[in-house]
Amino acid sequence: MKKVGFDNQKYLSMQSEQIRKRISFFGGKLYLEFGGKLFDDFHASRVLPGFEPDSKIRMLQQLKDDVEIVITISSEDIEANKMRGDLGITYDEDVLRLIDTFREMDLYVGSVVLTRYNGQSGANAFLKQLAALGIRCYCHYTIAGYPSDVQHIVSDDGLGKNDYIETTRSLVVVTAPGPGSGKMATCLSQLYHDHKRGITAGYAKFETFPVWNIPLKHPVNLAYEAATADLNDVNMIDPFHLEAYGETAVNYNRDVEIFPVLNTIFKMIQGTSPYNSPTDMGVNMAGNCIIDDDVCCEASKREILRRYYTACVNKYCGKSDGTDVTKLEILMNQAGITSDICPAVSAALIKAEKTGSPAGAMVLPDGKVITGRTSDTLGAASALLLNALKYLAGIEEHIDLISSSVLEPICALKTENLKHKNPRLHTDEVLIALTISAVDSPHAKAAREQLMNLSGSDAHFSVILNESDEMLLKRLGINVSCEAHYENKRLYHR
Repeated sequence: MKKVGFDNQKYLSMQSEQIRKRISFFGGKLYLEFGGKLFDDFHASRVLPGFEPDSKIRMLQQLKDDVEIVITISSEDIEANKMRGDLGITYDEDVLRLIDTFREMDLYVGSVVLTRYNGQSGANAFLKQLAALGIRCYCHYTIAGYPSDVQHIVSDDGLGKNDYIETTRSLVVVTAPGPGSGKMATCLSQLYHDHKRGITAGYAKFETFPVWNIPLKHPVNLAYEAATADLNDVNMIDPFHLEAYGETAVNYNRDVEIFPVLNTIFKMIQGTSPYNSPTDMGVNMAGNCIIDDDVCCEASKREILRRYYTACVNKYCGKSDGTDVTKLEILMNQAGITSDICPAVSAALIKAEKTGSPAGAMVLPDGKVITGRTSDTLGAASALLLNALKYLAGIEEHIDLISSSVLEPICALKTENLKHKNPRLHTDEVLIALTISAVDSPHAKAAREQLMNLSGSDAHFSVILNESDEMLLKRLGINVSCEAHYENKRLYHR
């Protein structure tokens, strides 16, 4: 039975109500900057057990008649072919994916904005592609002195030179494929142009983390720092909120640092600022919906540990300089976190030592620890997956879910015909073999039916996993971490 620490239904209700209040406060028009992931927010679901990854979208669906979505993307990111690491696609490809997803959910996508546009060839190609697809698009330009030179920013040569985005709904949600896409600047640009046109409008920010009304060093907030360790984000007490209200609120350094500038821009555009602090700008009700603090603390500590292992792997593979590892070690010390909080870690290492081969272990939602080792036909991830499914289906350990008469020909196909050096089956290949076996085997059928019950499990491996294995396990909802070294000393490991 999964532990629940967060009331998702209460969150949907409170969040929708707060956004409606903010729209009304600004006279019927609100530009809402969405920080983080608008859907597939798996970080939030991991640290707040009970939070559904699609909660933000479901909340917007409750307001769908009033919602218009604007997607921003940096022209510089298009030119650099910037990738979403979790999906393995470029930011411009993700814009198209986002549009499709929003439309499938009956949410109106009004336009796409290319920020930091300077005639880049990749940006021009994307503009042509969007136009051919019938999607309205606009260009916003690099503004000299942004964000400090407010006199220039709030002028016809600053925000004034940006294209004005024609919108028709009262709630304009501004989102993006990733950070640094120009969401806030787009909102400010619209406020400037609306004011010149005599249109009353306001700005607010929807950022789930850090949670403003729980302690600064609460594990949920520390987990946010862990998730942004590579960005050097730091949680801090909002000094403006403390001064204005005498109340402690948690925000993060970038919002606190930029607030005086934003406040000045609001005053220059509209004559007055509606906010006394960066916390005032937010509409985040997550802290009010934590119903079991212990459950959320435990989940957040495990998330910090996973982030640490991921950072160590990235450092080992040359993908980072290791500064994030140092920061994560500090966070682990602050929260009193060791690898003991995840029993899968020690179980995987013990299994690997006993067998002399790569191994993995998984803590299932009921607390049961399952292990799996590398064999002639199965990799550690594949063996662990099958063993976990056997346990969930109540099948005895000695029973083979996939017979050797099925496995061995597939292994031979890989080496003899497809010229792979490694004959062992990856997790996707194992699931295909299991599905085929389920036609005639009641055991295989029963095991396959347990796949949905793996979600929320924690798995750890004694070596770095193959990318396809790691992605598949994550698609099943399994939280994955690995020791920072490969099975062998080859330089190429795909």
